[in-house]
Amino acid sequence: MNRLRTTDLGSWPVAGGLVLIAIVFGSLNEHFLSAENLANLALQMAATGTIALGVIMVILLGEIDLSAGSVSGLCAVVMTILSVRHGWNPVAAVAVALAVAAGIGLLHGWMFTRLRMPSFVVTLAGLIGWQGLMLYLLGRGGTINLPFDGFIAGLADTWLPPWAAWTLAAAIVGGWTAGSLRHRYNRRAADLPVGPAGWLALRLGGLAAALAVAVTVLSADRGVPLLLVLFGALVVALDLMLRHTVFGRHMYAVGGNAEAARRAGIGVTRIRVLAFTASAMLAAAGGILAASRLAAVNQSSGGSDTLLMAIAAAVIGGASLFGGRGRAYAALLGILVIQSITNGMLLLNVDSSVRYMVTAGVLAVAVAIDSLARPGRPR
Repeated sequence: MNRLRTTDLGSWPVAGGLVLIAIVFGSLNEHFLSAENLANLALQMAATGTIALGVIMVILLGEIDLSAGSVSGLCAVVMTILSVRHGWNPVAAVAVALAVAAGIGLLHGWMFTRLRMPSFVVTLAGLIGWQGLMLYLLGRGGTINLPFDGFIAGLADTWLPPWAAWTLAAAIVGGWTAGSLRHRYNRRAADLPVGPAGWLALRLGGLAAALAVAVTVLSADRGVPLLLVLFGALVVALDLMLRHTVFGRHMYAVGGNAEAARRAGIGVTRIRVLAFTASAMLAAAGGILAASRLAAVNQSSGGSDTLLMAIAAAVIGGASLFGGRGRAYAALLGILVIQSITNGMLLLNVDSSVRYMVTAGVLAVAVAIDSLARPGRPR
């Protein structure tokens, strides 16, 4: 327990959990690790994973966003109405939906920072209010279908050919290698310690092997889905922004200790407002991806357990509810765990009640590990 309190375990517990999930469900159902099922799993995780990315932006500040699901559904409905009923260009409709989400995020941030309302109350009101507005816009019909041959629905039905998938995988490994070597060079030039080269080579080899396995398996079915590529691109872009920009460093500083950040000259109010804005926009992007996969929006868009699964994914992936710790990759790892559990239990025809209890147990373990590993945690 003492070592657990003083050691940052990183993503190793999640990675170990994924291996265990694969072994258990793979042994219980031979279809679980098939190319077709893994391709479906990739499609299932993209939308909720994108919403989880937005939730992480607020969790890094030690706050919570309960409106992410409702915002995703509302913005997907706005995009669909403009595109289908008013004949707008789909790209323009998506841009307007993201702008609406930005306005919602600014409103939430203003209420939190200027009116000093707790983020729980602000976003709880948003959860109820934005869901009501979504139902009002849908009207009595309750469902609006997207053209199956249109741009939006086509996002979920686009698959990379093998040559494009391998080229993308090679570019990812090459980019990470170049960035890692440059980082080591800069630290050496500044007379700072660097890690062992063998550990770097092991990490790069592990990344290359993981991508090779993923491309091989998915290409055996329909190919690498475009939705997974878009989600992965958002994860990488957000991670680079958080780790290598002034805004990202300020995010961690405010989440770690807001008063210390304020005394250091950081605009705490601005950072908080931008975090809520980014959360809403990523929620809208997730809603658009969900609408693409279903080729429709309806009264359940952004509802059901979407919000809970997004928050659970962020926490299970390693984002700390206490703020100041976590990475964008938490959304990818966490949603992989949750969707794998859900997918495996559906294949085994396990009742949904058991699935919810298992997911709750995994979430409780993740929060317990975070609580034990954080020094000076509140009791």
